[in-house]
Amino acid sequence: MDNVNKFMLEAYKAAKEAYNDGEVPVGAVIVRNNEIISIGRNRREKEKNALLHAEIDAIDKACKALGGWRLWNCELYVTLEPCPMCAGAIINAHIPKVYFGAYDFKNGSCGTITNLFEMPFGFKPECTGGIMTDECTALIKDFFKKLRK
Repeated sequence: MDNVNKFMLEAYKAAKEAYNDGEVPVGAVIVRNNEIISIGRNRREKEKNALLHAEIDAIDKACKALGGWRLWNCELYVTLEPCPMCAGAIINAHIPKVYFGAYDFKNGSCGTITNLFEMPFGFKPECTGGIMTDECTALIKDFFKKLRK
């Protein structure tokens, strides 16, 4: 298994934790030098906080672990395409590489609805989507199917 799939699998495990906790199943992992620095997951419902997306959770933990806000030597793996808020946080944290699983056809801001990474900001992350997309998409669809019952 290559490192991209290895780390996306870890993000997927975090998404399953969110799922089991009644949260929209999104997980994120920040990696530096092939080592996991932080793991985040969606916590909006439990914490009653709109800001607690998986990426924000992982970025916050990584900044604390590394002692700074610049994550310029890290990679982010997330199970769902980042929304505008998370894409903005990625840009501001200077994360150079982003990998995501499922495409977000409602809020995706890394190419699906818009691409904030192509805007004329001072920092432009590279982004690759569709990693473990079938598994990530199925988990989200299953969550909402159960929620509607």
